[in-house]
Amino acid sequence: MTATRVDADVIRRLPKAVLHDHLDGGLRPETVVELAQAVGHTLPTTDPDELAAWYYEAANSGDLVRYIATFEHTLAVMQTREGLLRTAEEYVLDLAADGVVYGEVRYAPELITAGGLALSEVVETVQEGLASGMAKAAAAGTPVRVGTLLCGMRMFDRVREAADLAVAFRDAGVVGFDIAGAEDGFPPADHLDAFEHLRRESVPFTIHAGEAHGLPSIHQALQVCGAQRIGHGVRITDDIVDGKLGRLAGWVRDRRVALEMCPTSNLQTGAATSIAEHPITALKDLGFRVTLNTDNRLVSGTTMTREMSLLVEEAGWTVEDLRTVTVNALKSAFIPFDERKALIEDVVLPGYAAAL
Repeated sequence: MTATRVDADVIRRLPKAVLHDHLDGGLRPETVVELAQAVGHTLPTTDPDELAAWYYEAANSGDLVRYIATFEHTLAVMQTREGLLRTAEEYVLDLAADGVVYGEVRYAPELITAGGLALSEVVETVQEGLASGMAKAAAAGTPVRVGTLLCGMRMFDRVREAADLAVAFRDAGVVGFDIAGAEDGFPPADHLDAFEHLRRESVPFTIHAGEAHGLPSIHQALQVCGAQRIGHGVRITDDIVDGKLGRLAGWVRDRRVALEMCPTSNLQTGAATSIAEHPITALKDLGFRVTLNTDNRLVSGTTMTREMSLLVEEAGWTVEDLRTVTVNALKSAFIPFDERKALIEDVVLPGYAAAL
């Protein structure tokens, strides 16, 4: 099947896997409005459609710092137990409605304590909401498995606390760890203590790198900190000249380090210039383990179906390409091997065969 024959209805039915998606970047606009009214938070607008448009416009600035600033309003409505439960449950249901069969959701607990919740209470509440969402999705015939990544904010001093939480909750739905926030000026090696602790405790982690900063960020994340995956990683192309891979690019490809690529988000932050020229296609063709992700569904006005459709329409991707990145994601997911294998063999591959 060629790319031109793949329409949105077919893509919507395809099983999907997403590794890089932020909880606080994926709220429903109507939920933000309702929760803001409940807690007395002022929004740019109280019309859900206008709010969604505001987010998309604000995020299209080409500036990562301004992009991150749009999270002020979503975080403001996630500070209560009620807000967190609803946010987490709806997160899962929205993934299921988009055909996602496996997802990893990430968030920073330290950003959700302004309402008085302790860090452990934040994690427990999110896990309760996610479990409720998974139960409802399964009952509706659209089961989805969601694992949690806890984030430390790289520009603050609580990264080790977040790492300790990931260790404490690794048997309660937390499958890994990440650091997030402004990349430039805040190198991952600043938090080496946290990463060494996670490695000692056998907790896998990914690191945002190679988005707003270049090869040194990716090198530190992998070779100094020991990350198993890279969040974004678009700047790995700086180490590729005329198809020839430098040492770092060769390491990433040959060691099958998954790149959690987010095309629409990268356009918004200025890390890429167009979908057609986004590095994900060239890296896929060079044999890198690329994965496709949404990053922030509200902020980027996107879904996995939309991300796949854009690559089909603007970068010439085929259904086989979509299947490849889906399998890539599951191969590099932070859940046990037997669970990954079962999702690939029992859900993803049959699902693609059925859709075609």
